[in-house]
Amino acid sequence: MEYFGEVLHEVFDPTGAEFYILIGTLIFLGIAWKMGAFGQIGKGLDARANAVRAELEQARSLREEAQKLLADYQRKQKEAEAEAVQMIEAAKVEAERYKAEQIAKIQDFVARRTKLADQKIAQAEASAVAEVKAAAADAAVKAATSILSNQPAASASNLMSAALNEVRAKLN
Repeated sequence: MEYFGEVLHEVFDPTGAEFYILIGTLIFLGIAWKMGAFGQIGKGLDARANAVRAELEQARSLREEAQKLLADYQRKQKEAEAEAVQMIEAAKVEAERYKAEQIAKIQDFVARRTKLADQKIAQAEASAVAEVKAAAADAAVKAATSILSNQPAASASNLMSAALNEVRAKLN
């Protein structure tokens, strides 16, 4: 408290420089008050406060709009992911269907080729049997001809009949 008293004594001492600084400051503040400087300062501070409020309100509305956009994009992302999963599942189903279809086509192709090969084998067998029968018939005719030419005519006719009957029996 003593210190405060000394400071006051120095300030209000008319012989010290602090006294004149105090008087000059009081006169300046009085003139500034008369000219309305304090009102202007208050108006400036109010304007600045209003500008800050407006900026805060704008920032708040921008933030809300950004949050709405974020939520919208997140919703769209989830929808796109769900659609992608559906597309993948549909592609898997389609691939399985295509695979089964191709397997069926291959099996059908193999069955047709097998049937065709069996038919060709049967034809070849029939042709071979016919050729063997024809060769046997030719051999029998040649044998009969040679036997008949070497034997008398009466027995030739009997042998000819027997050979023909034998050939007929073998061909059937």
